[in-house]
Amino acid sequence: MFHRTLIGPLLCLLTLANSSCHSEEKGTDSLEEVVFYDDVAKIMEQKCVPCHQVDGGAPFVLTSYEAVSRKAKTIVEVTQKGIMPPWPADPNYQHFIGERLLTEREKQLIKAWVDQGKLKGTGERVLQAKNPKGLKKSKPDLILDMPVVSLRAGDQDRFFLMRIPGLVEKDTWVKAMEIRPGVRERLHHFNGHVLNYKQVKSLPWSNGIQEITQGEYEADFAQLDLLETDGSRPERIHSAVNYLPGMEGTLFPDGIGGFRLSRQFALIGNDVHYGPSDQDTQDRSQIWIWFADKEPRRKTAEFMLGTNGSSAIEPPLLIPAGQITHHRTAFQIKADVSLLTINPHMHLLGSSLKAYAVKPSGDTVNLISIPRWDFRWQYTYTFTHMLRIPRGSWIVCEATYDNRASNPNNPYSPPRTVGERLEYGGASMRATDEMLQLIIGYTPYQKGDEALTL
Repeated sequence: MFHRTLIGPLLCLLTLANSSCHSEEKGTDSLEEVVFYDDVAKIMEQKCVPCHQVDGGAPFVLTSYEAVSRKAKTIVEVTQKGIMPPWPADPNYQHFIGERLLTEREKQLIKAWVDQGKLKGTGERVLQAKNPKGLKKSKPDLILDMPVVSLRAGDQDRFFLMRIPGLVEKDTWVKAMEIRPGVRERLHHFNGHVLNYKQVKSLPWSNGIQEITQGEYEADFAQLDLLETDGSRPERIHSAVNYLPGMEGTLFPDGIGGFRLSRQFALIGNDVHYGPSDQDTQDRSQIWIWFADKEPRRKTAEFMLGTNGSSAIEPPLLIPAGQITHHRTAFQIKADVSLLTINPHMHLLGSSLKAYAVKPSGDTVNLISIPRWDFRWQYTYTFTHMLRIPRGSWIVCEATYDNRASNPNNPYSPPRTVGERLEYGGASMRATDEMLQLIIGYTPYQKGDEALTL
């Protein structure tokens, strides 16, 4: 249900908090002398180094004066233009955890430092990420290697089924999972399910991989040796872990969310997509797993609007060449729920998206607005607190697509008519087709949820 294209050469100046980086006694109107170790280093440590460090996910590090100085002009350009940090969601519409935003004051400090000749100052040190949140505070309890994928120069979209077996000492509860891509520019998406086995299978039981063509997404249990020893199918936990570029594992407060791993289990990547490759390379991504101390008190679930989901798209998702089109999909809630996360998804022709809830009273609840869709950054956004949506409310998603030649992301020149591919059930994963999905994570409402922060 997901699809991605290439990540640009600059991945992220990751923002973990939208907080001021400079002391109150030195306002933005007093920038006569901006010094790296007094001023700029604080911004780097809070909002850049968590990503721009060794094994941090970005293509280069920013952990020293010399490293930041070498990239200074680029940093100024992308921060002044709003290209970086990458945060498509409009903070004036709804707030989420970990908003990747620089304040205007921070932008001015960075620019002034470069304009003044990049003064170094004293206090030289290796920059360390400040205020890590959630999963970044701890190392995973278990790391699983995915099968090696050999990518060839000239490859187009390639799709795989994968078996990634695991073994733990006893049945264990999981609080979070996260895909750690090897070659980030090539791994476009991963949809993974957990299979829990009643008995330990005969070992050795190693990684398995099977290349498939578009549309073949039902795992071949016999060929990948996924059945129980008695020939039955194991327990399956759907969508235990998913990946899109920029997506990180979601960690909720203790007692909310999670699932069980049996002593013998397997992760099945039923839809692993690698995008076009311009060089020969190999990818070996990993799955990082964090354990929970006990069974969660509250289970989580999700519903999906749009393509392959529970609601139709109106008008049908067909974008004629040379046109801008507008589409809508809506789903009615059958019980009181508390919303936790939201993940919008479109392809290359996506232009903008907005989602909101309409209560039976007629009141509107803002969910998410992305005024300038960026196909490279499709997050699962976590609300800062639970959002109660009462029974009978409608979740509405409105999206705009741009199929004109002036759209720099248009995959066709000249433009062609693009839409869902009905021969694939509507869910074509190719970048050259289109999708409209809104996936929302929730838990059944309990009294007092409105006061719970996430």
